[in-house]
Amino acid sequence: MSNEIRLAFEHPAARADATAPDGPLDRISVREHVVEVEIGAFQAERGITQRVSFNVVVEVRPLTDPIDDDVDRILSYDKVTEAIEAELAEERLNLLETLAERIAERILLEPQAVRTFVRIEKLDRGPGALGVEIVRSVGDLKTKPVGHHPDTTSHPHVVYLTNPAISSANLGRWLDQLEARAEPVILCVGHSETDSPKTGHKMTQRRVDLLALEQNAWVLAGRDDRCVVVNTRTELDWAMKNGQISVWAPSKIVLDAVDGPKTGPDDPVALAAWFAGHMDASDLLLIGETPPANPPVPVLIQDIAQSGL
Repeated sequence: MSNEIRLAFEHPAARADATAPDGPLDRISVREHVVEVEIGAFQAERGITQRVSFNVVVEVRPLTDPIDDDVDRILSYDKVTEAIEAELAEERLNLLETLAERIAERILLEPQAVRTFVRIEKLDRGPGALGVEIVRSVGDLKTKPVGHHPDTTSHPHVVYLTNPAISSANLGRWLDQLEARAEPVILCVGHSETDSPKTGHKMTQRRVDLLALEQNAWVLAGRDDRCVVVNTRTELDWAMKNGQISVWAPSKIVLDAVDGPKTGPDDPVALAAWFAGHMDASDLLLIGETPPANPPVPVLIQDIAQSGL
Protein backbone atom coordinates (compact mmCIF):
# COMPACT_ATOMS: atom_id res chain seq x y z
CA MET A 1 0.00 0.00 0.00
CA SER A 2 1.42 3.39 -0.97
CA ASN A 3 2.07 6.02 1.66
CA GLU A 4 -0.67 8.27 0.17
CA ILE A 5 -3.29 5.52 0.36
CA ARG A 6 -2.23 4.52 3.86
CA LEU A 7 -2.52 8.12 5.06
CA ALA A 8 -5.94 8.46 3.47
CA PHE A 9 -7.26 5.86 5.91
CA GLU A 10 -5.24 6.92 8.93
CA HIS A 11 -6.70 8.84 11.84
CA PRO A 12 -6.93 12.61 11.21
CA ALA A 13 -4.05 13.09 13.66
CA ALA A 14 -1.70 11.20 11.34
CA ARG A 15 -3.00 13.16 8.35
CA ALA A 16 -2.41 16.41 10.20
CA ASP A 17 1.15 15.35 11.00
CA ALA A 18 1.86 14.37 7.39
CA THR A 19 0.56 17.65 5.97
CA ALA A 20 1.82 20.00 8.68
CA PRO A 21 2.55 23.55 7.49
CA ASP A 22 5.81 25.27 8.19
CA GLY A 23 6.41 25.91 11.86
CA PRO A 24 5.30 23.87 14.87
CA LEU A 25 1.60 23.67 15.70
CA ASP A 26 0.07 22.02 18.72
CA ARG A 27 -2.88 19.70 18.21
CA ILE A 28 -5.85 18.61 20.24
CA SER A 29 -8.03 15.69 19.23
CA VAL A 30 -11.33 14.02 19.96
CA ARG A 31 -11.46 10.37 18.92
CA GLU A 32 -14.40 8.05 18.33
CA HIS A 33 -16.99 10.39 19.81
CA VAL A 34 -20.20 8.47 19.03
CA VAL A 35 -23.62 10.14 19.00
CA GLU A 36 -27.09 8.77 18.22
CA VAL A 37 -28.60 11.17 15.68
CA GLU A 38 -31.19 11.33 12.92
CA ILE A 39 -29.39 12.19 9.69
CA GLY A 40 -29.46 11.11 6.07
CA ALA A 41 -30.98 11.82 2.67
CA PHE A 42 -32.75 8.48 2.23
CA GLN A 43 -36.32 7.92 3.34
CA ALA A 44 -35.20 4.90 5.38
CA GLU A 45 -33.07 7.27 7.49
CA ARG A 46 -36.00 9.51 8.49
CA GLY A 47 -37.71 9.01 11.79
CA ILE A 48 -34.90 6.87 13.23
CA THR A 49 -31.53 7.54 14.82
CA GLN A 50 -28.24 5.93 13.91
CA ARG A 51 -24.78 5.90 15.46
CA VAL A 52 -22.43 8.50 14.02
CA SER A 53 -18.74 8.64 14.97
CA PHE A 54 -16.75 11.89 15.09
CA ASN A 55 -12.95 12.15 14.93
CA VAL A 56 -11.67 15.71 15.05
CA VAL A 57 -8.17 17.16 15.16
CA VAL A 58 -7.59 20.88 15.67
CA GLU A 59 -4.23 22.50 15.06
CA VAL A 60 -3.77 25.49 17.35
CA ARG A 61 -1.35 28.34 17.72
CA PRO A 62 1.13 27.65 20.54
CA LEU A 63 0.67 29.92 23.53
CA THR A 64 3.52 32.35 24.04
CA ASP A 65 2.70 32.97 27.70
CA PRO A 66 2.68 30.36 30.49
CA ILE A 67 -0.47 28.25 30.62
CA ASP A 68 -0.36 28.17 34.44
CA ASP A 69 -2.52 25.04 34.35
CA ASP A 70 -5.51 27.28 33.53
CA VAL A 71 -8.16 25.65 31.34
CA ASP A 72 -9.47 29.06 30.26
CA ARG A 73 -6.20 29.74 28.43
CA ILE A 74 -6.48 26.83 26.00
CA LEU A 75 -8.83 25.58 23.31
CA SER A 76 -10.33 22.72 25.27
CA TYR A 77 -11.85 19.43 24.17
CA ASP A 78 -15.21 20.77 25.31
CA LYS A 79 -15.10 23.35 22.52
CA VAL A 80 -14.89 20.52 19.98
CA THR A 81 -17.71 18.43 21.46
CA GLU A 82 -19.81 21.57 21.95
CA ALA A 83 -19.36 22.41 18.25
CA ILE A 84 -20.62 18.93 17.36
CA GLU A 85 -23.60 19.18 19.71
CA ALA A 86 -24.50 22.69 18.58
CA GLU A 87 -24.59 21.77 14.89
CA LEU A 88 -26.57 18.58 15.56
CA ALA A 89 -29.11 20.68 17.47
CA GLU A 90 -29.37 23.35 14.76
CA GLU A 91 -31.45 21.34 12.28
CA ARG A 92 -31.81 17.90 10.79
CA LEU A 93 -29.31 17.46 7.95
CA ASN A 94 -29.23 15.12 4.97
CA LEU A 95 -25.48 15.11 4.29
CA LEU A 96 -22.46 14.33 6.43
CA GLU A 97 -20.57 16.77 4.21
CA THR A 98 -22.79 19.64 5.36
CA LEU A 99 -22.41 18.67 9.01
CA ALA A 100 -18.62 18.40 8.69
CA GLU A 101 -18.41 21.84 7.05
CA ARG A 102 -20.45 23.45 9.80
CA ILE A 103 -18.52 21.81 12.62
CA ALA A 104 -15.21 22.86 11.05
CA GLU A 105 -16.47 26.40 10.58
CA ARG A 106 -17.62 26.67 14.19
CA ILE A 107 -14.31 25.31 15.52
CA LEU A 108 -12.27 27.69 13.37
CA LEU A 109 -14.07 30.66 14.91
CA GLU A 110 -12.09 29.92 18.07
CA PRO A 111 -9.16 32.39 18.32
CA GLN A 112 -6.46 29.73 18.74
CA ALA A 113 -7.63 27.42 15.94
CA VAL A 114 -5.57 27.35 12.73
CA ARG A 115 -6.66 24.21 10.89
CA THR A 116 -9.04 21.35 11.59
CA PHE A 117 -9.61 17.83 10.29
CA VAL A 118 -13.15 16.53 10.71
CA ARG A 119 -14.02 12.89 10.00
CA ILE A 120 -17.65 11.75 10.40
CA GLU A 121 -18.76 8.16 9.87
CA LYS A 122 -22.10 6.36 9.94
CA LEU A 123 -21.69 3.10 11.82
CA ASP A 124 -25.05 1.45 11.10
CA ARG A 125 -25.54 1.84 7.34
CA GLY A 126 -23.39 -1.03 6.11
CA PRO A 127 -20.85 -3.66 7.04
CA GLY A 128 -18.23 -0.98 7.68
CA ALA A 129 -18.05 2.69 8.58
CA LEU A 130 -19.31 5.03 5.83
CA GLY A 131 -18.15 8.61 6.07
CA VAL A 132 -16.42 11.75 4.96
CA GLU A 133 -13.35 13.69 6.03
CA ILE A 134 -12.63 17.35 5.36
CA VAL A 135 -9.73 19.70 6.09
CA ARG A 136 -10.38 23.40 6.62
CA SER A 137 -8.23 26.31 7.77
CA VAL A 138 -8.85 29.83 8.99
CA GLY A 139 -7.95 31.02 5.50
CA ASP A 140 -11.10 29.33 4.21
CA LEU A 141 -13.22 31.48 6.55
CA LYS A 142 -11.71 34.66 5.09
CA THR A 143 -12.95 33.80 1.60
CA LYS A 144 -16.39 32.50 2.56
CA PRO A 145 -19.06 34.24 4.68
CA VAL A 146 -20.27 32.48 7.80
CA GLY A 147 -23.77 31.96 6.43
CA HIS A 148 -25.53 29.84 9.03
CA HIS A 149 -24.42 31.76 12.13
CA PRO A 150 -26.23 35.10 11.77
CA ASP A 151 -24.44 37.97 13.45
CA THR A 152 -27.71 39.65 14.45
CA THR A 153 -30.92 38.16 15.74
CA SER A 154 -34.12 39.10 13.92
CA HIS A 155 -37.51 38.79 15.59
CA PRO A 156 -39.97 38.63 12.71
CA HIS A 157 -43.63 39.57 12.70
CA VAL A 158 -45.39 36.36 11.62
CA VAL A 159 -48.78 36.79 9.94
CA TYR A 160 -51.27 33.99 9.27
CA LEU A 161 -53.61 34.61 6.33
CA THR A 162 -56.81 32.65 5.81
CA ASN A 163 -58.07 31.99 2.28
CA PRO A 164 -60.57 34.90 2.47
CA ALA A 165 -57.65 37.14 3.50
CA ILE A 166 -55.53 35.89 0.58
CA SER A 167 -58.33 36.62 -1.90
CA SER A 168 -59.34 39.90 -0.25
CA ALA A 169 -59.21 43.13 -2.23
CA ASN A 170 -57.39 44.58 0.79
CA LEU A 171 -54.36 42.27 0.37
CA GLY A 172 -52.24 44.87 -1.42
CA ARG A 173 -53.01 47.50 1.22
CA TRP A 174 -52.11 45.08 4.01
CA LEU A 175 -48.81 44.29 2.33
CA ASP A 176 -48.09 48.01 2.01
CA GLN A 177 -48.52 48.36 5.78
CA LEU A 178 -46.43 45.27 6.48
CA GLU A 179 -43.58 46.62 4.32
CA ALA A 180 -43.59 49.79 6.41
CA ARG A 181 -43.03 47.91 9.68
CA ALA A 182 -39.65 48.03 11.37
CA GLU A 183 -39.36 44.28 11.89
CA PRO A 184 -39.19 41.65 9.10
CA VAL A 185 -42.40 39.92 8.02
CA ILE A 186 -43.10 36.24 7.31
CA LEU A 187 -46.50 35.12 6.05
CA CYS A 188 -48.08 31.73 6.77
CA VAL A 189 -51.10 30.21 5.05
CA GLY A 190 -53.51 27.32 5.56
CA HIS A 191 -54.84 24.75 3.13
CA SER A 192 -56.67 25.70 -0.03
CA GLU A 193 -60.41 25.22 -0.40
CA THR A 194 -59.76 21.99 -2.30
CA ASP A 195 -59.15 18.96 -0.10
CA SER A 196 -55.75 17.32 -0.43
CA PRO A 197 -55.55 13.62 -1.41
CA LYS A 198 -55.96 11.06 1.38
CA THR A 199 -53.29 8.37 1.51
CA GLY A 200 -54.48 6.32 4.47
CA HIS A 201 -50.92 6.32 5.85
CA LYS A 202 -49.81 8.67 8.63
CA MET A 203 -46.31 9.50 7.37
CA THR A 204 -47.26 9.96 3.72
CA GLN A 205 -50.36 11.95 4.66
CA ARG A 206 -48.14 14.36 6.61
CA ARG A 207 -46.04 14.93 3.50
CA VAL A 208 -49.14 15.46 1.33
CA ASP A 209 -50.63 17.94 3.81
CA LEU A 210 -47.35 19.89 4.02
CA LEU A 211 -47.24 20.10 0.24
CA ALA A 212 -50.84 21.31 0.23
CA LEU A 213 -49.79 24.22 2.44
CA GLU A 214 -46.95 24.99 0.03
CA GLN A 215 -49.36 24.99 -2.92
CA ASN A 216 -51.41 27.63 -1.15
CA ALA A 217 -48.24 29.61 -0.46
CA TRP A 218 -47.66 29.75 -4.21
CA VAL A 219 -51.26 30.91 -4.68
CA LEU A 220 -50.51 33.84 -2.37
CA ALA A 221 -47.27 34.55 -4.24
CA GLY A 222 -49.28 34.74 -7.45
CA ARG A 223 -51.46 37.47 -5.94
CA ASP A 224 -48.58 39.88 -5.27
CA ASP A 225 -44.95 39.84 -6.43
CA ARG A 226 -43.76 41.03 -3.03
CA CYS A 227 -44.69 37.65 -1.54
CA VAL A 228 -41.70 35.34 -2.07
CA VAL A 229 -42.07 31.65 -1.19
CA VAL A 230 -39.17 30.49 1.01
CA ASN A 231 -38.46 27.02 2.43
CA THR A 232 -35.06 27.17 4.21
CA ARG A 233 -33.77 28.93 7.31
CA THR A 234 -30.85 30.37 5.36
CA GLU A 235 -33.22 32.00 2.86
CA LEU A 236 -35.43 33.28 5.68
CA ASP A 237 -32.42 34.84 7.43
CA TRP A 238 -31.40 36.56 4.20
CA ALA A 239 -34.95 37.79 3.55
CA MET A 240 -35.26 39.19 7.08
CA LYS A 241 -32.01 41.11 6.71
CA ASN A 242 -32.97 42.49 3.30
CA GLY A 243 -36.57 43.57 3.85
CA GLN A 244 -38.19 40.83 1.76
CA ILE A 245 -41.69 39.61 2.66
CA SER A 246 -41.48 35.82 2.81
CA VAL A 247 -44.21 33.22 2.53
CA TRP A 248 -43.28 30.15 4.54
CA ALA A 249 -43.21 26.83 2.66
CA PRO A 250 -43.10 24.49 5.68
CA SER A 251 -41.95 21.06 4.47
CA LYS A 252 -38.17 21.37 4.88
CA ILE A 253 -38.09 23.21 8.20
CA VAL A 254 -40.77 20.98 9.75
CA LEU A 255 -39.18 17.74 8.56
CA ASP A 256 -35.65 18.85 9.47
CA ALA A 257 -36.48 20.31 12.89
CA VAL A 258 -34.65 18.61 15.75
CA ASP A 259 -37.51 19.53 18.10
CA GLY A 260 -40.40 19.43 15.65
CA PRO A 261 -43.99 20.58 16.13
CA LYS A 262 -46.33 18.50 18.28
CA THR A 263 -49.15 19.26 15.85
CA GLY A 264 -49.41 18.20 12.24
CA PRO A 265 -50.08 20.19 9.07
CA ASP A 266 -53.78 19.34 9.41
CA ASP A 267 -53.86 22.18 12.01
CA PRO A 268 -52.11 24.98 10.10
CA VAL A 269 -52.83 27.67 12.72
CA ALA A 270 -51.09 25.64 15.44
CA LEU A 271 -48.29 24.91 12.98
CA ALA A 272 -47.89 28.64 12.30
CA ALA A 273 -47.72 29.24 16.06
CA TRP A 274 -44.98 26.60 16.38
CA PHE A 275 -43.10 28.25 13.51
CA ALA A 276 -43.38 31.66 15.19
CA GLY A 277 -41.79 30.18 18.31
CA HIS A 278 -39.15 28.39 16.24
CA MET A 279 -38.21 31.72 14.62
CA ASP A 280 -38.29 33.59 17.94
CA ALA A 281 -40.92 35.90 16.46
CA SER A 282 -42.04 39.09 18.18
CA ASP A 283 -45.66 38.01 17.75
CA LEU A 284 -48.14 36.12 15.59
CA LEU A 285 -50.95 38.01 13.86
CA LEU A 286 -54.00 35.95 12.87
CA ILE A 287 -56.23 37.49 10.24
CA GLY A 288 -59.64 35.85 10.27
CA GLU A 289 -58.67 33.01 12.64
CA THR A 290 -58.89 32.04 16.31
CA PRO A 291 -55.70 31.47 18.33
CA PRO A 292 -54.40 28.00 19.19
CA ALA A 293 -53.98 26.78 22.75
CA ASN A 294 -50.78 27.79 24.56
CA PRO A 295 -49.05 29.70 21.74
CA PRO A 296 -45.28 30.19 22.26
CA VAL A 297 -45.43 33.90 21.28
CA PRO A 298 -47.95 36.72 21.82
CA VAL A 299 -50.93 36.40 19.47
CA LEU A 300 -52.80 39.31 17.88
CA ILE A 301 -56.19 38.83 16.20
CA GLN A 302 -57.69 40.92 13.42
CA ASP A 303 -61.02 40.63 11.68
CA ILE A 304 -60.71 40.48 7.90
CA ALA A 305 -63.22 43.28 7.28
CA GLN A 306 -61.66 45.63 9.79
CA SER A 307 -58.00 44.61 9.65
CA GLY A 308 -55.62 47.52 9.63
CA LEU A 309 -52.60 45.43 10.63
